[in-house]
Amino acid sequence: MFVENWRWAGVPFYLRSGKRLAKRTSEISIQYRDVPFMLFRTLLSDTLEPSSLILRIQPNEGVSLRFGTKHPGPAMDIRTQSMDFSYYEAYGDGAPDAYERLLLDVVIGDATLFPRTDAVEESWRFVDRIVEQWSRARASRLPSYDPGSWGPHEAIEMMAADRRQWRRP
Repeated sequence: MFVENWRWAGVPFYLRSGKRLAKRTSEISIQYRDVPFMLFRTLLSDTLEPSSLILRIQPNEGVSLRFGTKHPGPAMDIRTQSMDFSYYEAYGDGAPDAYERLLLDVVIGDATLFPRTDAVEESWRFVDRIVEQWSRARASRLPSYDPGSWGPHEAIEMMAADRRQWRRP
């Protein structure tokens, strides 16, 4: 999908969701563009991963920042490194689970984590547009996938057509 405003013009957003994927995870991965001019490109291998920021929503809440760093020494050896923050490692088991937190917020009257009505309505408008498009396309079948896989082959082909690939958490 694309967001139609000046800030996000031309930036693709890829969404993947499924009930029986290979791993139960919810995350947001922001992949940064390559710089237009890289000083030592001829000395680097083509395997350098793009920098990315990964926000892990569940089950292992945390944040990772992945970027290339030069390995110490005379060779131009760039490797992908990761800076990680794990909520569990930092705070242990003391945090309430999601439902405990929401129920506590209901009791004390804190609506911070609850969506506003206009946000819920806008979310349904977004989903309704997808359903309408599927109805118009009159697809003979929706792509399906084997339980425990990373999704339908059509999703992999879609990413390959854009010279991209799905991130595997």
